[in-house]
Amino acid sequence: MSVILNDSRLKEKVVFPREYPIHLSDTIGVTTQYQRLHAHDALEINMIKAGTGYYIINGVTYDFEAGDIVLIQSGALHCAYEKEGLVMQVITFDAAWFMGSQRSDPDILSPFKEMGVYFTPVLDRAHPRLPALRELLLAIQEEHDSARASYVSVVYAYMLQFFVQVNRHFRQENVEPGKNPVSFAQLEKIRLVIRAMEDRHAHSWTLEELAGLAYLSPSRFSDIFRRAVGVSPLTYLIQIRLENAYRLLETTDLKIVDIAMECGFRTLSNFNRLFKRHIGTEPRLIRSKVNSCCRKIVPVSDHFGGVEAPLPE
Repeated sequence: MSVILNDSRLKEKVVFPREYPIHLSDTIGVTTQYQRLHAHDALEINMIKAGTGYYIINGVTYDFEAGDIVLIQSGALHCAYEKEGLVMQVITFDAAWFMGSQRSDPDILSPFKEMGVYFTPVLDRAHPRLPALRELLLAIQEEHDSARASYVSVVYAYMLQFFVQVNRHFRQENVEPGKNPVSFAQLEKIRLVIRAMEDRHAHSWTLEELAGLAYLSPSRFSDIFRRAVGVSPLTYLIQIRLENAYRLLETTDLKIVDIAMECGFRTLSNFNRLFKRHIGTEPRLIRSKVNSCCRKIVPVSDHFGGVEAPLPE
């Protein structure tokens, strides 16, 4: 599976193999990819195998815990954060795979198409049918991993069963909107600001400059950004810089001081301090084989505890 970013909409186009357009894996914790506010054209099913965390989907926060099943529709702006011990099954697939089934049953993908109208992203954890859905998702994973004869057909059949069960038993007539939702127009502004931050992560951004890109006051911008993304704008900027630094440490022979400067950190000491604080090791050790297993950046929101983070000096 590969991902292509559409610059005009900041929406990822997920490219699947034509014969088997599905990607399935377990993720431990939350990688930086999932912490980024993003959208994609594929549909997504998550099952929480262990731990706790929360999703922010289209500006609304949804807590999840072990046993929960989360549905994410195409185009939804979302990011995920871990609270404790998270292990999550992630299934991403192309809706077009089920085009033939939609001809005979046009409602088969209604749980995604009618999200927010008749369905909620986190399925009712108290529903008596939820255990059966978990069993189906585990069966899909077992077939996928085993790759036995005709496993593609079996996975397809189990997926259809999953859609039918959700459509039949989890449909609600009065879905309540989330608290303090972020409007589509506001989400578009936040996406444009994030793209500017990513394109110019070494720039000495101020809160006023970022707010100006969205034509909002700093206080209003900070409130909308935090509700849409889960952390403050300056905290998010630190994370972008650390991600780029981590990549350069792994893939180049640049001096650490040069990497720090290139990624927007004004002093080497400040870079070392922030890197140690968020990643749990020193930059110089990333290139060591002993620490090659250290691949995950710890969610910065856990360390700052919701307090506005200062820009790196």
